[in-house]
Amino acid sequence: MARYRLSLGALALLLTCLAPQTLCLWPIPRSLSTGSTALTLANSFDIDIKIPNAPSDLTAAVSRSKSFLRTDRLERLVVGRGSGDASAVQHAKQISSLILSLTPGSKVQSIADEAILQIGSRREEYSLHIPSDGSSATLTANSTLGLLRGLTTFEQLWYDFNGQATYTLEAPISISDSPAFINQLHWHISDSQSFPLQVPGFTEVSAKGAYSSSMVYSPQDVQDIVSYAGEEIDTPGHTAIISESHPEHVACPQASPWADFANEPPAGQLRFASPATTNFTAGLLAATAKLFPSSLFSTGGDELNVNCYTQDEETQQILSETGQTLEEALDKFTRATHGALEQLGKTPVVWEEMVLDHNVTLSNETVAIVWISSANAAAVAAKNFRIVHGPSDYFYLDCGGGEWLGSDPEGNSWCDPFKTWQRSYTFDPLANITESQQHLVLGGQQLLWTEQSSPENMDSIMWPRAASSAEVFWTGATLPDGSPRNVSSALPRLHDFRFRMVQRGVNAIPLQPLWCAIRPGTCNLDS
Repeated sequence: MARYRLSLGALALLLTCLAPQTLCLWPIPRSLSTGSTALTLANSFDIDIKIPNAPSDLTAAVSRSKSFLRTDRLERLVVGRGSGDASAVQHAKQISSLILSLTPGSKVQSIADEAILQIGSRREEYSLHIPSDGSSATLTANSTLGLLRGLTTFEQLWYDFNGQATYTLEAPISISDSPAFINQLHWHISDSQSFPLQVPGFTEVSAKGAYSSSMVYSPQDVQDIVSYAGEEIDTPGHTAIISESHPEHVACPQASPWADFANEPPAGQLRFASPATTNFTAGLLAATAKLFPSSLFSTGGDELNVNCYTQDEETQQILSETGQTLEEALDKFTRATHGALEQLGKTPVVWEEMVLDHNVTLSNETVAIVWISSANAAAVAAKNFRIVHGPSDYFYLDCGGGEWLGSDPEGNSWCDPFKTWQRSYTFDPLANITESQQHLVLGGQQLLWTEQSSPENMDSIMWPRAASSAEVFWTGATLPDGSPRNVSSALPRLHDFRFRMVQRGVNAIPLQPLWCAIRPGTCNLDS
């Protein structure tokens, strides 16, 4: 991965955020320079799209940004909350517009279409300039997706002064930015307990496998989030619920004690040695994949329980008649199901066990998610597979929340302890990866498994901890100047981001008492 130099202005950003902060962006841009001139947004401020036939999702993003600029009303996190800025604000020049444009020759596509381009062909870089003389600000990118990223940064530049002005103290501002890795939402849409997705041609699976008829994702629901989603149907494990509609395809359904046959209740796994089950699964995956334009599709492959198949008479009969081992049957199943996806132009994504624990044929394009331990990434890279980091020792948001299984007096989650934002922020995506293998690292994900989460607590579980990993995988292995990431310089910026989320209605938990937040560094252990 290329290294980037940080401008002196960006270094000033870090120092500013440790002193009484003004401009504190999250994630930190690759290059940023600032001045010391106050600037306000005019009451008539507007965002002007200089793109013929601008796509509707770009215009929607602009409307959203304008709304945030009006309603964020975030006071600076300093003692007095910016009351001492009165004179600067009173005499500040006004900026009347932000002009959005694409670089000459750029193809005009929707943000949604840009977001699902093949890995390596997405363009998310942008350049943002805000002059200090009151003339228009400019945001330029090679794609509408890049413009979206730039709008998100522009929204964070401004603070509220008593409801009377929206201002910054650091004009002129120049930013050039781009992500180190990919941006993709991974939607794990089924598991042992529920299959809530309505798949055309396979509607009986959700009709009998969802918790209720009101707890399903219809094709229209999918379209509502399709521009963000990279999806997953887990196979062959974590599929017990399919036995409700197709018992012929599931081995050891509801077997007891469940812990002998599965990693979580209820027991049951696809009978992958059966040709009929293979055909059924390939058809189900293909039909599901057609609902999503994403180029990535995860087929799972984690936590396969061998004992389930050892005890399943039909599986053992098929293996005996065909002269196959269980691993050979798994290989045949994998080639067939992945082949159905590849015919649709989809890239299979698997959990690390499919690379490290099983002898199956995988395309060189296959992406592997490392989840059991961060130490396993090197072994995946050694086999020349592309990697998405998601190790439970750094990134599982549900760790430390207590056990969800009954009759457990200790009540600890399997992946204790609680993963703090500090823990995930220290993760190095390139640790133990050789220079020649670094191109295999596509990025990482912060996972939230929802056995114990719902709309009532989801915000507080996710935020602002998930923002920690967002900077890790936007900015890369180090800060833009090549220095290591450190929690001391990150904390004031993350405070700022958390307070901005709260202003927008996100129930993000505090990182420190407010007294500490407005006095950066005073609550450090060494202060």
